[in-house]
Amino acid sequence: MSTRAFITGVSGLELTAEERAFLRAERPWGFILFKRNVDNPAQVTRLVEELRSATGDLDAPVLIDQEGGRVQRLGPPHWPAYPPGAVFSVLYDADPEAGLRAAWLSSRLIASDLVDLGITVDCLPLADVPVEGADAVIGNRAYGTEPGKVAIIARAVTEGLSQGGILPVLKHIPGHGRATADTHFKLPIVDNSKSELEASDFEAFRLLADLPMAMTAHVVFSALDATQPATTSATIIEQVIRGSIGFQGLLMSDDVSMNALAGSIAERTRAIVSAGCDMVLHCNGKLDEMRDVVSETPVLAGKALERAKAAVAARRQPQPFDRTAGRAELDALIARAGASA
Repeated sequence: MSTRAFITGVSGLELTAEERAFLRAERPWGFILFKRNVDNPAQVTRLVEELRSATGDLDAPVLIDQEGGRVQRLGPPHWPAYPPGAVFSVLYDADPEAGLRAAWLSSRLIASDLVDLGITVDCLPLADVPVEGADAVIGNRAYGTEPGKVAIIARAVTEGLSQGGILPVLKHIPGHGRATADTHFKLPIVDNSKSELEASDFEAFRLLADLPMAMTAHVVFSALDATQPATTSATIIEQVIRGSIGFQGLLMSDDVSMNALAGSIAERTRAIVSAGCDMVLHCNGKLDEMRDVVSETPVLAGKALERAKAAVAARRQPQPFDRTAGRAELDALIARAGASA
């Protein structure tokens, strides 16, 4: 059976009858979980099973934002806390091998947590390169301020996820690091030259262009498209993301309900699809908005379907891993980062 080119959230800890009917009828490609969907491991496992059962696709991707630090949908007491990306940066500066090891361990441990629940995709790593004066929405989530370092740490994070059986999503392509506003609330405009952007912001993503999936940035780059953010800019998607960066994997939007985007939810969805995104992401679980997304979302077909199939096929089986020893090693490295900071 065909699926539609969108990923959706749901409202709570279990599906309502209305949500179940909607999912059965509209068949999204995948799902995304947030804190409102999380109570305890047994409940999350049941919800993941419910989501897949509702569409009849037992392999449907289930996504989550589990970075560590302040972006962690699963947390204590049922799941461990993980460090933000800046910890790996601090360690890397003192000892590159230790920084990369910590990044790998953290994501490998996260992968084990997710696989236990049936979750198959983590919206990680970040390749955003923050600059002084940028909004704190990225802040200590980033792996540094130099694109080569950001990319090499992001690669270690990716390997940890992949070896644990979790697919990565590269974000926020082509770069959120210069944004002077939080895109949940406002549209940021970046006025740097194309050459500056290519040397810094875009370079980190270019070094990671082989990853299977990526999420766009709701950011205007005025030197390339003065009116549309990357998410709804055919120019940026074609010339930068698919062009100079060279990313050929599955491209999903950041959340269509974020206030950085203009127009109604249906209008935003139409713009995302027209610009060349393969997949529309809708996160807040509001059923009326989900229906608006569906009204403008095509059945997954053509190149988008090929990329979606290739992304799912890239998922590996989890490799053996001693979680207790891994966590003890990570904690020791985190302590070293604290001493170095």
